[in-house]
Amino acid sequence: MAEGNYVKADLTLLGKDHIHAYQDTDGEVGYLWNGVPTLLLTTVGRRTGARRTTALIFARDGDDYLVVASTGGSPRDPDWYLNLSANPAVEIQVRAQHLQVVARTASDDEKPRLWKIVTDVWPNYDLYQSRTTRRIPVVVLSPA
Repeated sequence: MAEGNYVKADLTLLGKDHIHAYQDTDGEVGYLWNGVPTLLLTTVGRRTGARRTTALIFARDGDDYLVVASTGGSPRDPDWYLNLSANPAVEIQVRAQHLQVVARTASDDEKPRLWKIVTDVWPNYDLYQSRTTRRIPVVVLSPA
């Protein structure tokens, strides 16, 4: 396992608590999580049509935002990834800024470069990839 750069995460702000704190404070609480930046991603449920919001670590590549569908190395893709795959027009909140973006999965050709960018922000992604045979996607969120 790739544990050399593993960072033990403080999980005190997680899930709905993270999302509500971020929304209520325009990111004053929750933007930085374990020393790394997070955004809120809102997708539309592929079966329910309900809006779903998830807090995710992100990196930047020019004007694009990068997120990783890792779920800690789970064998299945996270629901938010399945939702945006079905409907790539999504919304993000970065601190107080709300942006409409279009999501796409990084191509095989661009993924190595983008993987380096995201693992520079959160080295644990390498460990997560070692935990699963699933090829963990990097998602590019481009302003609409």
